[in-house]
Amino acid sequence: MISYTHWPEDLARKYRQKGYWLDQPLTRVLTQTARQFPQSTAIICGERHFSYAQLNQLSDNLAARLSAQGFGIGDTALVQLPNIAEFYIVFFALLKAGIVPLNALFNHRQHELKSFFSQIKPRLLVASRHHEVFSGNDFLNELTALQLAPALTLMLNAFADDESLPDWYTTTHSDISHYAATPADEVAFFQLSGGSTGTPKLIPRTHNDYDYSVRASAEICALNQHTRLLCAMPAAHNYMLSSPGALGVFHAGGCVVMAASPEPLSCFSLIEQHQVTMASLVPSAVSMWLQQAPEQPEKLHSLQLIQVGGASFPESVARQVLNVFGCQLQQVFGMAEGLVNYTRLDDSEELIVTTQGRPISPDDEVKVVDENGDEVPAGETGMLKTRGPYTFRGYYQSPEHNAQAFDTEGFYYSGDLVQRNSNGYLKVVGRVKDQINRGGEKIAAEEIEKLMITHPDVTEAALVAITDERFGEKSCAFIVSQNQHLTALSLKRHLLNLGIAHYKLPDQVCIVDSLPLTAVGKTDKKRLRETFQQNPA
Repeated sequence: MISYTHWPEDLARKYRQKGYWLDQPLTRVLTQTARQFPQSTAIICGERHFSYAQLNQLSDNLAARLSAQGFGIGDTALVQLPNIAEFYIVFFALLKAGIVPLNALFNHRQHELKSFFSQIKPRLLVASRHHEVFSGNDFLNELTALQLAPALTLMLNAFADDESLPDWYTTTHSDISHYAATPADEVAFFQLSGGSTGTPKLIPRTHNDYDYSVRASAEICALNQHTRLLCAMPAAHNYMLSSPGALGVFHAGGCVVMAASPEPLSCFSLIEQHQVTMASLVPSAVSMWLQQAPEQPEKLHSLQLIQVGGASFPESVARQVLNVFGCQLQQVFGMAEGLVNYTRLDDSEELIVTTQGRPISPDDEVKVVDENGDEVPAGETGMLKTRGPYTFRGYYQSPEHNAQAFDTEGFYYSGDLVQRNSNGYLKVVGRVKDQINRGGEKIAAEEIEKLMITHPDVTEAALVAITDERFGEKSCAFIVSQNQHLTALSLKRHLLNLGIAHYKLPDQVCIVDSLPLTAVGKTDKKRLRETFQQNPA
């Protein structure tokens, strides 16, 4: 079994007694619906349509083939796939076979992937030859040379001619292999943290806790057999997976329509073609949609609900959504670590446009505290800490970080600065951690600063968040260099050569003589932000 920090026995017993934890595998969201509605369409991916019976059978086939190859409980897998149906086929197959997956985002590159390999030491890799990192074998050879993948015994390639993934899931294995999911109170899969100090830390999610989050989310969002959800954000994101996401739709018997990206024109065509009823977006995507929607209103008639989450969402833009799209708006504030908040579908317009909702569960314990750990009055800003039936109890193999992220009572400090009203609704006003939220993609400033410093012409570096109308926040790198000819292009090329994801590249680069310091000698990022506002690059 994969080691993780368990919930205390008294809380585990309480969560079972209240029906939050069912002690069933997370694959229930597929297998149960496949029995009830076998011929209903589960996924539309381009020209391909998959019924629930097909999705269940294909994932069974892959689980059996992997089991026959000796994979099972105790093994891990690293998966990196784009927004295609295979993402869900692989996800359910691995869960069925007891293999614990980590789903990397498709925009992750060598830098992030090396960290994931070193943390979970996977025996199995499922990737796409359409991704630049896996278009050849250079990266795999580098992993071997660095001894970062000593356990890797099998790679399945999406869209490849040899050892291709479709060959593994379309063919029923001749031998009936025994395979089983991990126990319901053990780790089902890993998710990625937003991170504030380096590459993402791993979040172990159990069948019990994640299944509850999915079921409760589907109920809050009133999903049913007629729901058609557009999956335009990365399928691996917690938001797109379970808030209520694809898993919520599968639980309810609806249909997930795959989109390669949230680009408005292609999404609008999919909405019209497949009569999509629901879309989950981040604020930057909403801004793009708002610009294009008035020109093609006829394509959007089927939309009943637009969810917005992942980053700060201005009230003025929220009101535009209601006016332009003429459908229900729902704000979502959640985290891969657990806690998810929703505005409710029957909330007043004022609550929907001014808050990010309230928690899923009556037993989500949420406190807003000051620097001394004392709760602040309603309406005042403080740090968010929480624990509950689907909020994890510790990052994977990170005892030092866990000591900082959790208090002695098991409350998780999320790093968010929030205000809570008297009805328990939260409004997110900022971050405690040094992290940039670029349209829902989290960038750890310290991680990029350490990489920028490795450039031979960079003496000091600081990465700060700057306000942006479209993305909420972008990044600006302040660089001290002895080379007067250092350019932003040179710095970005250096970072790309180190293999970081493109979204982590600084949006702006400012060369300065020195970095301002606080009274205790740390880089004064508040002053740097003020400098940028006064003299934008």
